[in-house]
Amino acid sequence: MRFDGKVAVVTGAASGIGKEIATEFAREGAKVVIADLNQEGADAVADELGGGIHAIGIGMDVTDEAQVQTGMARAIEHFGSLDILVSNAGIQTVAPLEDFDFNKWRTLLAIHLDGAFLTTRAALRQMYKQKSGSIVYMGSVHSKEASVLKAPYVTAKHGLIGLAKVVAKEGAAHGVRANVVCPGFVRTPLVEKQIPEQAKELGITEEQVIKNVMLKETVDGEFTTVQDVAAAVLFFAGFESNALTGQSLVVSHGWFMQ
Repeated sequence: MRFDGKVAVVTGAASGIGKEIATEFAREGAKVVIADLNQEGADAVADELGGGIHAIGIGMDVTDEAQVQTGMARAIEHFGSLDILVSNAGIQTVAPLEDFDFNKWRTLLAIHLDGAFLTTRAALRQMYKQKSGSIVYMGSVHSKEASVLKAPYVTAKHGLIGLAKVVAKEGAAHGVRANVVCPGFVRTPLVEKQIPEQAKELGITEEQVIKNVMLKETVDGEFTTVQDVAAAVLFFAGFESNALTGQSLVVSHGWFMQ
């Protein structure tokens, strides 16, 4: 199996994309840390993956410096190393820019960017000691493209590409790589929540949001799946040389092509 003996921390892994990524790492032999704001959910996923020597759940608010430091230290103490970080935790808030609540703006950026920074910093300190590691950020097609009603999300996802490039340059001398996976729309609870919100803001039906907004630019009118995203994450995590670092891979059924 590809990841025998490896330890992977996945944030936001109690559900959705994060859970699928954690599950795929476990299937490929990795020991997995399920880090999530929802401690109960994190523990439940860890139990599904075998618990104990195979997986643990850690309650973690990725915007809280102390919680991140404590949680990452616990993960390293439990498994003895840290080989992979998947910075996946995120939220979405939809509103026109002129009406966007400042506190909601700050909260979204904190989860996506502060969370990525804090978990990255903690991971790098261990990875540098080991002289190896891989960090994968969960970007979006919105790391490359803009959509109406999503100003802070687009801003944050663009920012993750910049962070990954810096980590790639700084980490290279220490055997650490950093890359970004950029999914299109995946039908998770996060996206399900957006459908009625966008329908209301745009004055169209939910079906029209799906067909004419979310999937309009895809080649086949299909949602990206959690399995699609997990496969891309494991591809980056398993690539063992600096030939592939500081890069971003779009997984979107052709919504965005580069």
